[in-house]
Amino acid sequence: MSAAAQGAAEALAEYRPALRPRVLLSDALLHGAATVHLIKDTDSGSSFRVGPKEHFLIARMDGQRSLREIGEEYAGEYGRRLDGARWQQILRMLGTRGLLAGADARAPAESAPRPADRAEPRRGVLRGSIRLVADADATTARLHRLTGFLLAPGWLVPLLVLVLAMEAVVALRADELLINAKELFTNPVLLTGAATLLWFSTALHELAHGVVARHYGGTVAEIGLRWRLPVVIMYCTVGNYLYLGSRWQRIHTALAGAVMNLLFLLPFCALWLFAPLDAATHGALGALLLLGSAQALAMLVPFPPLDGYRIVSQLCGATELAASAGTYLRLVVRRDPAAADYPRRARTAYLAYGLGSVFVLVLILAAVVAGAHHLLTV
Repeated sequence: MSAAAQGAAEALAEYRPALRPRVLLSDALLHGAATVHLIKDTDSGSSFRVGPKEHFLIARMDGQRSLREIGEEYAGEYGRRLDGARWQQILRMLGTRGLLAGADARAPAESAPRPADRAEPRRGVLRGSIRLVADADATTARLHRLTGFLLAPGWLVPLLVLVLAMEAVVALRADELLINAKELFTNPVLLTGAATLLWFSTALHELAHGVVARHYGGTVAEIGLRWRLPVVIMYCTVGNYLYLGSRWQRIHTALAGAVMNLLFLLPFCALWLFAPLDAATHGALGALLLLGSAQALAMLVPFPPLDGYRIVSQLCGATELAASAGTYLRLVVRRDPAAADYPRRARTAYLAYGLGSVFVLVLILAAVVAGAHHLLTV
């Protein structure tokens, strides 16, 4: 090796690469038969997947460790050293994507679209969306300052106990509440009032996702209205959901919406139980409790794009869980040898999701049939 080449190799070994501050790395996630990590540049919105070995290297690019030091850690973990050509390939890939400090931020051609906080509002007569606030993250930060104290155990635990008690009452008096719901649909005035309250509950549901994400250091990309006429709903997009600090923080963020729906019902439950009301209003409140509870629990069904699907995906430690599970189960049914290539963790997660989804679907159908039968026989 010439002196110049040796000098270049030594300079490369002493280089201390650093990722740009707004580059995010996810935990290990199942993706099909592979284990991957997601990397996202929040400036450009581009994201891509890498394997565990690449993530091992990239996660250590903190500006403090040299490539020599990172290489020694890699050799200790995987039993082999990287040569200069491989290092240059990795650095070129990161630099091209604008992920290294000192490199220009850019979105490669194959990257994802611009993030929601930079996207233009999409409007149409029948379907579209529009932002409601200019700075969704700042708005969510203000909401967190006002309501974040409710996330402390001293407040949250008693509230959750009340929610469980309310749902026990709803379950025990389900026959009565089903009749109330049937009667509600015959009273246009009370039905409009209940529908308005349920719509407001969905708005709080979305904001709760943002507030809890903010509590865990997340960012909110957009708050707005989305319509698929005749349905108009509010939405709140957490820009870095998959990159929150821990799996449980992500589960809490996904669960926050349904919990907010149920918390919203607590004062109406108190009125229904204890206030001296006329029969029509009492019945309407009973129907609101049943419909609101059903709305909250429906969001926990483990099918995409519902919150329950996000929760189950985190419990399984997987990305694109439904698609991966479907592919694996088709291989199993066909007795394809490729099914054996899936690691044990992936086989367990995909089989559990497939069987659990069938079980949940059967429960939902049974509940619908039982409710319809009850209404037709009273």
